[in-house]
Amino acid sequence: MFFYTRYPSSNVLKTFFPDVKFNRCITSQLIKWFSNFREFYYIQMEKFARQAIVDGVSDVKDLAVTRDSELFRALNMHYNKANDFQVPDRFLEVAEITLHEFYNAISLNKDTDPSWKKAIYKVICKLDSDVPEEFKSPSYL
Repeated sequence: MFFYTRYPSSNVLKTFFPDVKFNRCITSQLIKWFSNFREFYYIQMEKFARQAIVDGVSDVKDLAVTRDSELFRALNMHYNKANDFQVPDRFLEVAEITLHEFYNAISLNKDTDPSWKKAIYKVICKLDSDVPEEFKSPSYL
């Protein structure tokens, strides 16, 4: 699911987990899991953006996220260990946009502000995609 939506609402979660009896605690736990997924995602983005700057990348256009890139491999290994899912192309696009946002912010020294990442989060949360309907099927995996 994370390949499609980084910020699912509780209603989206309830739709795609019909076998779960939701209560406040379970809903909170699922939302917390996605928060942890996002945290790993953003940590990787910042790490790779900083490394690109150290490596002398001077133009954000030189940063790409492809299926062969080290960043993609790190994310895929974390979210899709068994390679059960074909990662959608849109995820690669969003990952590249995220990497560019981090690179630009760090390059402009915006990371000196304690809340510098909030602007990036606002951009990325708008890039969520619909989760495919087949995810609702109890036999999907």
